[in-house]
Amino acid sequence: MARRGAGTPFLLQLSLLLLLHLGGTLGCASVAVGSPIVPLGSAVTASCTVQRELCRGLEQGKVRISWMLDNKLVAGSQRQGPGGTEVSNLTLPRFNHTQARLWCCVEWNGTKQRIGMAEIRAGYPPAKPLNLSCVLNLSDYGLTCQWEQGTDSHLPTSVVLKCAGSRAQAVTGCTPQGGHSHCTVPRRLLQLYRQMEIWVSATNALGTAESERLCIDPMDVAKLDPPTLQSIQSIPFQTDCIALAWDVARGTEHMELQCELRYRAPEDPAWVLVTGIIGRAGTAQRCGFLFGTQYHFQMRCRRNSASALAHWSEWSPGRNYTTHEKAPTGKLDAWWGAQPAGAGGRLEVQLRWKAPRQREANGRVLGYRVTLSPRRRGRDPPTVCNTTHTQCNFSVPARTRRVYLSTYNAAGESAPTEIVLLQRTGQPLAGLRAVPGGERSLWVHWEAPLAPVIAYVLEWQRVTAEPGHCSACWQMERDGAATTALIQDGIEPFQRYNISLYPLYEDTVGVPVHTTAYSQQKAPSHAPKLHLKRIRKSEAELCWEPLPVEMQNGFITGYTIFWANSIADVASATVNPSLSSFVIRGLKPSTLYKVHIMASTAAGGTNGTSLTLVTTVLDDTEIQFLFLSLGLIFVLLMVLLICFQKNERMKEQLWPSVPDPANSSLGKWVPAAAPQEPLQVLAAREPGPAAISTVTVLEGEPGKQPGKEPPALLVALPALPRPYVRQEGPGEPVQYARVGGAGYRGQRLLPEPGPRFYENLRGRGDGGGTGDWRFPEEPPATFPLLQGLRIGGAEELHE
Repeated sequence: MARRGAGTPFLLQLSLLLLLHLGGTLGCASVAVGSPIVPLGSAVTASCTVQRELCRGLEQGKVRISWMLDNKLVAGSQRQGPGGTEVSNLTLPRFNHTQARLWCCVEWNGTKQRIGMAEIRAGYPPAKPLNLSCVLNLSDYGLTCQWEQGTDSHLPTSVVLKCAGSRAQAVTGCTPQGGHSHCTVPRRLLQLYRQMEIWVSATNALGTAESERLCIDPMDVAKLDPPTLQSIQSIPFQTDCIALAWDVARGTEHMELQCELRYRAPEDPAWVLVTGIIGRAGTAQRCGFLFGTQYHFQMRCRRNSASALAHWSEWSPGRNYTTHEKAPTGKLDAWWGAQPAGAGGRLEVQLRWKAPRQREANGRVLGYRVTLSPRRRGRDPPTVCNTTHTQCNFSVPARTRRVYLSTYNAAGESAPTEIVLLQRTGQPLAGLRAVPGGERSLWVHWEAPLAPVIAYVLEWQRVTAEPGHCSACWQMERDGAATTALIQDGIEPFQRYNISLYPLYEDTVGVPVHTTAYSQQKAPSHAPKLHLKRIRKSEAELCWEPLPVEMQNGFITGYTIFWANSIADVASATVNPSLSSFVIRGLKPSTLYKVHIMASTAAGGTNGTSLTLVTTVLDDTEIQFLFLSLGLIFVLLMVLLICFQKNERMKEQLWPSVPDPANSSLGKWVPAAAPQEPLQVLAAREPGPAAISTVTVLEGEPGKQPGKEPPALLVALPALPRPYVRQEGPGEPVQYARVGGAGYRGQRLLPEPGPRFYENLRGRGDGGGTGDWRFPEEPPATFPLLQGLRIGGAEELHE
């Protein structure tokens, strides 16, 4: 129900729109325009009249009229007309549409409803047809005419071809179909052999235009079928003339014709045209042909009349003919080189020549002959070379100064060309330069010498990595006053050529001058590959191999080195093209750089591959100094160590010797017997001299040295201590020491603590006496124990 209720207003609007449209059709509104077709860009006026009572739904309320040009809203004025009508007027100052619809609209329920329409078209008057021409076809005698229509008028235009006889009214000859600009007038509307007027008329709503009137006799514009070439032959045999027989096409036997003949050799760039051949059929003669040359002939005809509008027939099928041969004529251009052939008194000659031109060859050349003397009647001169090529190497006696060159064909042999083998010691030219003459040519310029010159010889050789020689890359300039020459044979773009120029004097050949040139340049095919020669912390030396000449494609103007580090600091330097190495300075130590090279010519540059390098932390000298310093330090340490080993006093100062009681001499004094006494451990106390009360020497087993027995054995089998006693005066002997081989077992201490190591022992007595005693400088002879305590290093104890 909701969807049905929502669609009800739309249905009402659609119904009302349909009623309004029907009402407009029945006369609810009318749209009138000043003209439905107007010139493009002119003003357009229109009016819309709405009859309220005829428009259902608009009987009540105010009517608002608006205009729309296609889908664009345009403003108009509105007023109330007679009989309760509403009238709106519209003026468009410039109508720039070729076709548009103008709508009259009213507002209803907030929307614009279209109630009337007028279609307007705009364009131009028809353009004048141009270049009218007609051709009469003899197969059906229909006259086909064509013309150029001109600019488009943007309006429907009718075009007709009209014709009128001398005594007849103008009639429509034909109407072009499908928008074409040609049509054919049938034979029944034509008057042959009489003058007729023919023109084109174009008409549209804005006007009519007609072409220029063509006054012709239809037969004057007849296009004939081409004639037929029957035969071609030379007349007489020894001359350069030919006779050509031809016949007219069928159906034109009764006509007086005007014909043309054209011919050319295969190497000729253009045709040779022969005009003024008049007649119905027959023969034609022509002279000036080259001997022994193939020609291609064609012919065409038209009706011989005074009208310039007559049409030529198509060219006839071609026919080939080769003229008869004759012995070659003229002189040959020759160039030579000579050098001694060793110790045999011979001269090695390299002779080159140019093939004769066709007008001098007089046929197909069969070969060339080189002799040492000219030909005389009755005998043939000695021949040194007979070849079909344009060069020959031969050996002649060293005093030979002249050779003779001739060419021959099937008809005979030419007169010999004398060649004088002159020395190349003459005056050279002052200057020579070459500039491009095109992609495949070079202009050579030079300065004429002061001495008179007979001719010049130009040589050129392509520069390649592998040496070669082009035997045909030379030419002779016969004009001795010339200062320029054009080289075209064998010149290729992007290739370097060495050019040499020889002046030929009366009795010598000048020393050559040389230059190099390119006919066209471009960027090199490749760039050199960089190599790292050496690197330091702030500089790097790079080197590269020069590009092969085939890859240079021009003259190298310079190399550009680019380098950049990881933070994109880019720098560059230009290097002279003659160099093959470069040193980059100002680099940062221990930094990665990327380097590449660009090779440039006048036409552009080419980049090479990138080379990555890392600068060092230290230079070579710094590294050498560091290693030298370390070496010196090592040597000093070794010297000091050796000195320490040799100097005992210094050794004792640094590493003092500590006596080993186990290896003392006391260890060898073992008493015979000693009573067992308990071992008393010396209590911890400050270091210092101690007063000895009792010394017990432990005696080892006989035959065993002290300190040599393992500790376990000594513990297992202790030797009996041997007491040592001393008798001082009457009374009972006193035991003062007991020594054993296994070390100290115990020691009886004094009743009172001994003095500190820094106290003076003077005035201290034994047993609390007040006597003055001190250590003697030498142990008394009656004190055997102290005499036995002399061990290694004991001497220092007294110092």
